[in-house]
Amino acid sequence: MFKKLLVPLDGSQASESVMPQVISVAKPSNAIVILFQAHEPIEAPVRDVMGEDIAAKLDTVTREDTQSYLNKVAGDLASQGIKAETVLAKGKPAEAIIQYATTHAIDLIIMATHGRSGISRWAFGSVAEKVLRQSPVPLLLRPVAGSRV
Repeated sequence: MFKKLLVPLDGSQASESVMPQVISVAKPSNAIVILFQAHEPIEAPVRDVMGEDIAAKLDTVTREDTQSYLNKVAGDLASQGIKAETVLAKGKPAEAIIQYATTHAIDLIIMATHGRSGISRWAFGSVAEKVLRQSPVPLLLRPVAGSRV
């Protein structure tokens, strides 16, 4: 029986494609769904070029937009009788997901994988693959339509 599900989302339709699986796991077990997104801080060289004021405003707007997005998804789950919480973390997504799962008694991580391969996987990395390799808890990965997993 699952009590806490961690659902990393990046704002894309691909990441939201896991919501049917989230609902099918959360409803029967009455689990709490933690909707999670991590943002890397703007790096110092970029902040220097932008200027601190602009970088700070961009960071604030990004965080507000992300929180609004997570709140909307939480509201959609609540309308189906599923309790959802939101977490907006700082850091590299894969590392932040693993750290949160480790320190917050998460029972299952449910996330989508874009299924990149070859050069695109090397160039962009794969958050799902990093989480799969390092996760201290079980992971349910859902391939995005058209991906090669």
